Amino acid sequence: MAALAKIVARQRAELDRLRDQTATSAVVERAKGALMAQTGCSPDAAGEELLQRAKTAQRTLLEECWITLGGLQPPLRPEPPGPPPAAVSDDGSMPTSVRTGETADGDDTAGPDDEFAALSRLGQALVHVGAPQELARCLLAHLASDVEADAVMIFRRQPTGGLQLIGHAGVDHALAAQWSQVPPLSGIAAFDALRTREPHWLENIDADRERYLLIGDPPGRWRSRAWLPVPSGDTAEVCVGVLRTRGGPFTPPVRHLLRAVARLCGGLLRTIGDRQEPVIGTARAAQAVFASLPGAALLLTPLRTPSGDVEDYRIDATTAQAVDVLGRAEQELVGRRILECFPSLADEELWHGCVHALTTGEPYESEPFAHQEVVAGTAGLAMYAVRAARLGSGLIITWIRRESSDRQEQRLADVQRLGNLGWATWNLVTHEIGWSSQVFAIFDRDPAQGPIPLADLPGHTLPEDAPTLARAVRELIGSGRPFDVPFRIWAGGGVRHLRAVAEAVPDVDGTPVEVHGFVQDVTALRSVELALVESERAILTQHGVLRAERTLAARLQHALLPLPTRPVRLAGLRVEVAYLPAQSGLHVGGDWFSAIELPDGDALFVVGDVAGHGIDAVATMAQLRFTAKGMVITGSSLTGALARLNTLLLHSRDTHGTATMVLARYHPDERRLEWAQAGHPPPLLLRDGEVRYLGRPRGMLLGATGTPVFEEAECLLRPGDRLILYTDGLVERPTEGIDSGLERLAEAALIHHTDGPSSLAPLLAALLEGDGRDDVCVLDIRVPTDPA
Repeated sequence: MAALAKIVARQRAELDRLRDQTATSAVVERAKGALMAQTGCSPDAAGEELLQRAKTAQRTLLEECWITLGGLQPPLRPEPPGPPPAAVSDDGSMPTSVRTGETADGDDTAGPDDEFAALSRLGQALVHVGAPQELARCLLAHLASDVEADAVMIFRRQPTGGLQLIGHAGVDHALAAQWSQVPPLSGIAAFDALRTREPHWLENIDADRERYLLIGDPPGRWRSRAWLPVPSGDTAEVCVGVLRTRGGPFTPPVRHLLRAVARLCGGLLRTIGDRQEPVIGTARAAQAVFASLPGAALLLTPLRTPSGDVEDYRIDATTAQAVDVLGRAEQELVGRRILECFPSLADEELWHGCVHALTTGEPYESEPFAHQEVVAGTAGLAMYAVRAARLGSGLIITWIRRESSDRQEQRLADVQRLGNLGWATWNLVTHEIGWSSQVFAIFDRDPAQGPIPLADLPGHTLPEDAPTLARAVRELIGSGRPFDVPFRIWAGGGVRHLRAVAEAVPDVDGTPVEVHGFVQDVTALRSVELALVESERAILTQHGVLRAERTLAARLQHALLPLPTRPVRLAGLRVEVAYLPAQSGLHVGGDWFSAIELPDGDALFVVGDVAGHGIDAVATMAQLRFTAKGMVITGSSLTGALARLNTLLLHSRDTHGTATMVLARYHPDERRLEWAQAGHPPPLLLRDGEVRYLGRPRGMLLGATGTPVFEEAECLLRPGDRLILYTDGLVERPTEGIDSGLERLAEAALIHHTDGPSSLAPLLAALLEGDGRDDVCVLDIRVPTDPA
């Protein structure tokens, strides 16, 4: 946290630098806008005019902008012929003092270089001033060394004729309060300065006290004073007083500098108006008060963006117990930003609570939190809460330590809130009833109606539950038997499920005299239980339906697709068949095969896979299996059979059904195998210790298009050859591509190649693992080495 605070401090310094640039630019742009409004010139022409005026009057651009905003410059003019104009005097004329080396009072030169530097520093500082109170502090900070000023007071003339103190610095709180409102009396130097629009120099304390009512306690506290009217167009409504403890006259350079300062203040005051700084008295007085307070507290002034949003707070006063994350306290904290001292507050709940308190005036108190502290060398956890309250236009933040009783009450309140329950007591002797606020909320009952008597409680339940609760109440009151009873009420526009737990407190004779317990709203829990029961019921029903469907499909599949128990001989070939249904789920698939000898002595081998599972897949499988055999037996070519099967599938009941298939016809006299395929993996051939997949002829998925293209391919078999036809369940796995599965099948066929019976068993065991696989159908065709 300390490292974070240092980062925030560096970022704050960079942000202040950028704000300096932005604020300076804003002043320049406002001054350009004023000239444009007066003369109708372009922005570039207004900027050039400001630069020319600043150059000819030996001012900074910022100083010239403030003077322009004060309304003291004449309208924009073309390039002036002859010598450049001099600085503007209080009444709007052009005195020659600056250019000729003579002041308005006829004294020596005012030292233009020193004055230029002083006004440049002041003009830069005025960029950050946002209220008259800040202006007074800024003036005192810059005039203390240049003119030996000890105090500054700023008065504004009111419509009623009196004066209002709108800013002060170097003046104690009591004196500022005494002079905050000045009625329109004679003998007030500030009134005379505003009336004549000329500075009043009070340089002889003895003579001045006879003419004016002097400010101060005692009046001789400040022995010389200057009251300077701040010009604004043709009037002067604000007067700045510069008070010094040293006596004697103001020198000509000082007088000239103070006149220029008054001109600068005119532009600024027209910009900021009478906005009051949100502080309580002076920072010094506030700190003196806070230093005597116990506990940890801070006085904060909000710092706002131009749009009015609070972006940070300035610490104006702090108690001795307030310490930031870096261990800084008291004077080290005063003047710093709150996010510099406590970076973690940004966008936290406390931050939003402070903004709410500042906006609405309603105090905010945070939730209790644990804080580790060291007392007498021992570390321990203490519970605290932070409270924010508006004070004037600022905030007071206090840290409140929760004592043990407070913590217990807070914990009890938390338990009731989190558990949606509340406590209740019924005194059976005095008939006094006590309910916590949560019980009223559960019953949706106005606390003004009071709690419900124990005997009347069953009457507020649903009629079906009233007898059970009434019997439990009677047994509790009569024999002291505790109860734990669920019941329902109508509240909040619906039915609520409640649970009441109560026990009796007996007297010395064992007679119940008091009942205490709690009531809990278990509506949400009950709703979950009912939903769970309904879900379980639906699952059981669905499970039964699926099991019955699987049983039916399995029986239908077994009837339509009988499996031989041992290898069969077809056209001189030995054929072994394996069919393995899926190992998980309640579905049966559409994988199928055919291995028959045709009337002309040839052999027909078919392996197919219908998309999907269940009764529909089995029905489509049967349709394709028997139709394919019938077409080939009746003389159709392999490709012709596939084309007709495609048409059949497109016009079947399930128009979106698809299937893959391999059709192969073996001519034993030539050992020639003709085959065609429809989107199916190619057969695997083992020959002389090597394996390869037959090149696939063209063929599209059945049911995919109305204009498919099918082609045939041939392969001459040799004695000892082994040909494996299979469905994709043998090679596909969810986490890998089909090529990996085909490679795995080829390797396994080489490793587990045997000539004995049940030669498929080791191959299938090596390839199939775990649950979740698809159905598998395999035809293992072997060409005997012995022709006989």
